[in-house]
Amino acid sequence: MEIQTERVKVQVEGGTMGGYLARPAGAGPWPGVLVFMEIFGVNGHIRDVVERVAAEGYVALAPDFFHRTGPGVEFAYDEQGFEQGFALLNQLVADEMIADSRAALALLRSREDVNGDRVGAMGFCIGGHMTYLTACETDVKAAASFYGGGIAAAEGPGAAESTLGRTPKISGRLLCLFGDRDDFIPGDQVEAIREALSKAGTDSEVVVYPGADHGFFCDQRESYDSSAAADAWQRVKNLFAQTLGA
Repeated sequence: MEIQTERVKVQVEGGTMGGYLARPAGAGPWPGVLVFMEIFGVNGHIRDVVERVAAEGYVALAPDFFHRTGPGVEFAYDEQGFEQGFALLNQLVADEMIADSRAALALLRSREDVNGDRVGAMGFCIGGHMTYLTACETDVKAAASFYGGGIAAAEGPGAAESTLGRTPKISGRLLCLFGDRDDFIPGDQVEAIREALSKAGTDSEVVVYPGADHGFFCDQRESYDSSAAADAWQRVKNLFAQTLGA
């Protein structure tokens, strides 16, 4: 499917948040999908995911939720990039993340080419956490969280309420994807997420890929796992097709 891309500005309290948007060519309206970045910013990998989502028939938007502390940053997948990314990660605050998510949703829903009743989210690493938080605190119909770190921590970003503790608020479908070699997200945390989702009666699925590590979906990282990535992508496509109906 032919797509079109553009840089956008999302109105947030006190200013604007940058974003990368891709959409199918044509009038639409199309369902919308938020794509939440890793700690490395809205870089080439995230822009590629946005374009892949758009090619499936969605208006996809990757908001830059580092806009308060590092607007427009793009870090490499190396030691320096990790250090730079973690420095910004440690400055995130849950209430601000939720506000940014709601602002990005509002932008999608304000567009004539978006069907505002059919909006989902997906994200990676801290973006996977952002996806889970968005599923808890907004009305997205579907969400796919890839290796979201810190979801099961005792406190949320910025010493906020635990993200896992917000699980009963989830109203849409949720897909959580992990690798069993991911040292950032130990197995007991994955099981805590699974248990919380089950206890809350959510429409959810937790998938753990044997042999896969953190970042398994990103083909620019050494931890890329083509088999796990292909299966995860198919699951995400199925999730969005069934709930958002491109």
